[in-house]
Amino acid sequence: MINKLSPSLEAAVAGVHDGATVLIGGFGTAGQPAELIDALIAQGARDLTIVNNNAGNGETGLAALLRARRVRKIICSFPRQADSQVFDALYRAGEVELELTPQGNLAERIRAAGAGIGGFFTPTGYGTRLAEGKETRVIDGKHYVFETPIHADFALIKAHRGDRWGNLTYRKTARNFGPIMAMAARCAIAQVNEVVELGQLDPEAIVTPGIFVQRVVLQGAA
Repeated sequence: MINKLSPSLEAAVAGVHDGATVLIGGFGTAGQPAELIDALIAQGARDLTIVNNNAGNGETGLAALLRARRVRKIICSFPRQADSQVFDALYRAGEVELELTPQGNLAERIRAAGAGIGGFFTPTGYGTRLAEGKETRVIDGKHYVFETPIHADFALIKAHRGDRWGNLTYRKTARNFGPIMAMAARCAIAQVNEVVELGQLDPEAIVTPGIFVQRVVLQGAA
């Protein structure tokens, strides 16, 4: 019997190893799997490469993971904002590496990994420092830069509802990066607000099919 439900948040993040590349869903705090991040902090994995849209807000969630000195490198599109003081301090001190990627490129690099695409040409970033060292090409008279996919060992995402097969639905903008991150990781771990019985999710409403999800944990599970 297929049962991807984890009994606890601790069990859900078991096996995340030092040096892992971890995709973390969320657009700011919308859709960020805060409880999974807290469990990862408690788990103790270090030297992580984190891929997220930004670099943490305030002192909780991703910012708390950074503050705990667990992150070696972050790949994101929006590292600085009014409440990104944790990242700012670490970056200025040379304690965390940053790879800046425009938001559309970030999403497409993650999607390319899940789709098995070896890379893609985009006009975004051409002629800037973000294109340094990358292949460029003129296509139909327009300049493009080559971007590579972002593969990951793990993905931590937040969904609204899930079942024991790993099928997921999302709520509004909390959907953001979750679906493509689940496809791009070897092990996708989903924190859900509600676990439902098989058949309760309308097949037409399922956004992430269970084939892309390895673990599901109920938010608040001890």
